[in-house]
Amino acid sequence: MQIKHIFALFTLVLCPYSYASNPWKLSLTDPKEKVTLTIDLHEESIEVPGMEMFGPMNGYLGGNIYGVWAVTSFKIKKDKAILRLSNDLGSETQEAELTQTSDSSYTLKLLGSTVVKRAEGRKLVKITSTLKMIRNRD
Repeated sequence: MQIKHIFALFTLVLCPYSYASNPWKLSLTDPKEKVTLTIDLHEESIEVPGMEMFGPMNGYLGGNIYGVWAVTSFKIKKDKAILRLSNDLGSETQEAELTQTSDSSYTLKLLGSTVVKRAEGRKLVKITSTLKMIRNRD
């Protein structure tokens, strides 16, 4: 009995540290726009769909958008991350600012002119420049 109690206490004490030690490894979704962002800004550990030949990367933006946008570089500034995204053809880039707004909510702002698009009917239209994203359960 005592070992179970010690293990439970040990787990409760270390759980917050595991999240705090890796706050930039997460998966987010904007349910309204149906766009997902999966990132690991601590190491290149994420296989980008359709770009497996490049090996693991820091993440990608996908979902209800045209193509897949890989994280090609980033800068972390306090509670924000500035991401450089490149489309799957390598022909377009987009800078984005990811900010945590609460424990499980984030805002992704596409900086400059928005080049990320989605297909609507037979046209490509720009997505909204500010995405309200929530953390996915792992």
